[in-house]
Amino acid sequence: MISYAPLTPEHAPILAQIGRTSLLESHGHSAPTEIMEAYVSRSFSEEACRAELTNSENIFTGVWFNNQPAGYSKIICNTPHPQVPLSPVTKLERIYLLQEYYGLGLGQGLLARAIETSKANGDLGIWLDVWKKNDRAIRFYEKEGFEIVGESSFVLTEERTNPIWVMVRRY
Repeated sequence: MISYAPLTPEHAPILAQIGRTSLLESHGHSAPTEIMEAYVSRSFSEEACRAELTNSENIFTGVWFNNQPAGYSKIICNTPHPQVPLSPVTKLERIYLLQEYYGLGLGQGLLARAIETSKANGDLGIWLDVWKKNDRAIRFYEKEGFEIVGESSFVLTEERTNPIWVMVRRY
């Protein structure tokens, strides 16, 4: 059974666990271990997750598979990007799934809900950043109608960045 629900500050422990695990599963090899561990510890502490969940601009949706937390999405409506030729537009900041739940359609469900919320907000499209070496994610987004419109860098530390594509889907 698959279920989706909005996430609240009480979900911070789940958000932290899924964020840490899924980021390391998909990107753990993108930088030295100590850099990734420091980034994950800083970005996915329960306190950091609670702060994100408390910010009213952030919209989080969780997905459960057989009553087990499997992943989540985070969007921010009306968030422009200089390389995205639309306005207003929604930023899809994250779709994180635990690897054991890949291939079950959960990511598509999260994306569909993000797009539905974005459209209801009056935005004209949705954009995201994706690591250039994450071929699985790039293929997923292209199948879902996204196109590459630019490139940038994801900052892990002051000394370490990873190259990313900027992708957009117009409505």
